[in-house]
Amino acid sequence: MLNPVSDALRDHLSKTLPAAAFKEVTPAYLEEPRGRYSGTAGLLLAPGSAQEVSAIVTACRDAHVGVIPYGGGTGLVGGQIAENVPAPVIVSLERMTAIRAIDPVENVLVCEAGAVLQNVQDAAEGAGRLFPLTLASQGSARIGGNLATNAGGVNVLRYGNTRDLCLGLEAVLPDGSIWNGLTPLRKNNTGYDLRHLLIGAEGTLGIITAASLKLFPRPQAVGAALMAVPNPQAALDLLALAGEQLGGQVSAFELIHRQGLEFLAEVGPEVKAPFAEPPEWMVLIDLGCFAGTVPEEALEVLFAEAFARKLVSDGVIATSLEQRLAFWSIRESIPEANRRIGSVSSHDISVPITRIPEFIMRGAKELGQLAEFRINCFGHVGDGNLHYNVFPTRGKSRNDYELERPAVKDIVHDLTHALGGSISAEHGIGRLKTDDLERYGDPAKLAAMRAIKAGLDPAGIMNPGAIIRA
Repeated sequence: MLNPVSDALRDHLSKTLPAAAFKEVTPAYLEEPRGRYSGTAGLLLAPGSAQEVSAIVTACRDAHVGVIPYGGGTGLVGGQIAENVPAPVIVSLERMTAIRAIDPVENVLVCEAGAVLQNVQDAAEGAGRLFPLTLASQGSARIGGNLATNAGGVNVLRYGNTRDLCLGLEAVLPDGSIWNGLTPLRKNNTGYDLRHLLIGAEGTLGIITAASLKLFPRPQAVGAALMAVPNPQAALDLLALAGEQLGGQVSAFELIHRQGLEFLAEVGPEVKAPFAEPPEWMVLIDLGCFAGTVPEEALEVLFAEAFARKLVSDGVIATSLEQRLAFWSIRESIPEANRRIGSVSSHDISVPITRIPEFIMRGAKELGQLAEFRINCFGHVGDGNLHYNVFPTRGKSRNDYELERPAVKDIVHDLTHALGGSISAEHGIGRLKTDDLERYGDPAKLAAMRAIKAGLDPAGIMNPGAIIRA
């Protein structure tokens, strides 16, 4: 059993850490974006170095007190919120924001875990390079949290998840030791890869304090288009055609349903409507082009061939950077519109790309047998990741469906599992999906995960209750 923060622990840490490390616990550190969890805290600390993180973890290990790593607070599965845990220590990385080094020859950027994603992108751009991880929350999400959850975002199709963008880590392990694993190496076969063990572990195996990140050459030109498609299968066929015509120049390929546009019109944020009449389905295609490719011309050729094959019925090609950003504003505003409507149940799932049309058809049919809902399905169709969110009918609120909510989640996750998918594509498990992990996870994998957790964190202090039931 864990202990709450004691006066003795406070006194010890006050003698070990500088005054700047101690912060007042405000509601922002105890809440999460969807309002499903409310946390507790005995002490909020903002260390300024890996050594200070080490001192905190060591003291908490000795006192048997829980440690909750905290990044930007943007996580959507409750991983950063300590609910039903004896008053723990929250460790915020907000003071560890330095860009330690940028090497455009190695194509590596080294930064501390508290660096805001947008700032990392800007630093890479200042060196003439690209850090391609792109999220709607990039103005507040921090690199440590991105790594801890293996965040995805819109550019996974071309560049991969956060895991694929990381070369090395510095981290404090549950015994308080500091692992100095920062490296620019692409090849390093020296036993178990602790980097990949900690990425996606959501702070349950240690606290990431810094990272070596991959940089890429910036595209010679960028472009975007919105194209109306008759159905999800046509979207997949269009994706295949885009791959044939444009090769590795397709950075993102997003599927958007009309319900998302209707929510924007109903509750905002206000965006410019791309079509006079919203299509049932549309895709947002984003290009990062090689030298010699003119994005507008390439997209025109793609549209013409897709139109001839009856894969698209209408389209708008961005003719300026402002128009491209306006297209992305539509996509990135949909989650906020969802929040304002208030979902009955939200799902971050992935299925094999070829099963996407079947999932969408069967999901709507099975949910319709339970009750009447509005479904907003959108997401990164290029990598199989759908945000499949179920909403009350107009005039009702999510509170009217509390009895149906568990059944809605079971329908969506059962179908996802049946089609060979994952009940967590890019948001992680956190505390929201621990039951789901036990229900759908492979028994051998779960046993190995529990053994790893027990081996590295025998006291169970690291983010207790996240991923693996405490």
